[in-house]
Amino acid sequence: MRVKSGAQLKCIYANARSVGNKQDELEVIVQQDSYDIVAIMETWWDDGHDWNAAMNVYKLLRRNRQGRRGGGVALYIRVCFDCIELDSSDDEVECLWVRMKGKANKSNFVLGVCYRPPNQDEQVHEVFCKRLAEVSQSPALVLVGDFNLPDICWKYNTAERKQARRFLECMEDNFLTQLVGEVPDDWRVANMAPIYKKGQKEDLANYRPVSLTSVPGKIMGRIILSELSRQVQGSQGIRASQHGFRKGRSCLTNLISFYDHVTHLLDAGKAVDIVYLDFGKAFHTVPHSILLEELENHGIDKCTLHWVKN
Repeated sequence: MRVKSGAQLKCIYANARSVGNKQDELEVIVQQDSYDIVAIMETWWDDGHDWNAAMNVYKLLRRNRQGRRGGGVALYIRVCFDCIELDSSDDEVECLWVRMKGKANKSNFVLGVCYRPPNQDEQVHEVFCKRLAEVSQSPALVLVGDFNLPDICWKYNTAERKQARRFLECMEDNFLTQLVGEVPDDWRVANMAPIYKKGQKEDLANYRPVSLTSVPGKIMGRIILSELSRQVQGSQGIRASQHGFRKGRSCLTNLISFYDHVTHLLDAGKAVDIVYLDFGKAFHTVPHSILLEELENHGIDKCTLHWVKN
């Protein structure tokens, strides 16, 4: 999970199944990768674990399971971030909610970490849904956790068991979206229409294939392209000398820039040698791995990268 707002917020979440014997390993992983937020499920802590739970440069927020062994959730948040734990009196629901405050209140969001034990009581589920509806009033909400519902298909938002279907309904009622980083299969289906260009109509090479794809897929593609272009240009990933595939730029602006540069050189009495290169099907031969690596270098999050790759 990554939440982006100008600068990148680096987060990790995991099911520890008892942090007690993994505390040293956890600290090494967190310090090595410099995570900003660490969400832990199944801490197995109780009130007697205060002495070894702390971690340098992190503030610890925790919610222990009451009355029996196991469970529990915790959040480690870098001390440089301003956060407020939201009050909750629901002892049976193993959830911890925190409001993260951005600079000038421009990037506030609610972060929740939840552990749902197998075969959770129906009444506890109702309390969880009610609490989720309350925190969902926030402009932005991120929920991570271990929900113990393996029969849920997050790709199609379907489930076999009644419990899992009720959980999905709770997510949908609060307009939450599972980030899977995959393009829906229906968006991949396209109708190919051959458009005649010139020459002999019997020659297939004289037809240009036009792909008629899904309208929602096209809209989503334009949204992704717009955001990627804005971020890459904002990080100075595109040189000012590039005129192709940029808004407000064209062959004409390229020609004007070229003539301006050559004219300055000639006025200075310098020789000008020009080499023209024309690569056939240049965009068809660019390795996708290189393009994805460039996007990652410019701060594009992994979920979006996986969507583009997919």
